[in-house]
Amino acid sequence: MCGDDITLQMRVNNNEISDIKWHGDGCTICKACTSVLTQMVKGQNIEFAKNLKKEEILSELGLQHLIKQSPVRIKCALLSLKALKLGLYSYLAKQIENSSSVDGLKEDASKLY
Repeated sequence: MCGDDITLQMRVNNNEISDIKWHGDGCTICKACTSVLTQMVKGQNIEFAKNLKKEEILSELGLQHLIKQSPVRIKCALLSLKALKLGLYSYLAKQIENSSSVDGLKEDASKLY
């Protein structure tokens, strides 16, 4: 690996990603994919971001060939998507923790997958 390291910061209001920023160091593929990802999800709802597929990110930059030609570089390309989804699931878990209704917890949990 080339030592990619990124941090994503999101602001979520009413289930919408109202702002998203990133900083970090990495290879060109990682930086390009992270920039594209932030543009794709800004202003979108959480459900859109949760359902975002790796093929959509790669396709946006014309990098679909990486899957077969250079599987090691896929980790670089998809680091930001992994970070985004981890952040979203952490956010959703926090929302569930703050919910007082067991029925609400069950409903929220059913939407995670």
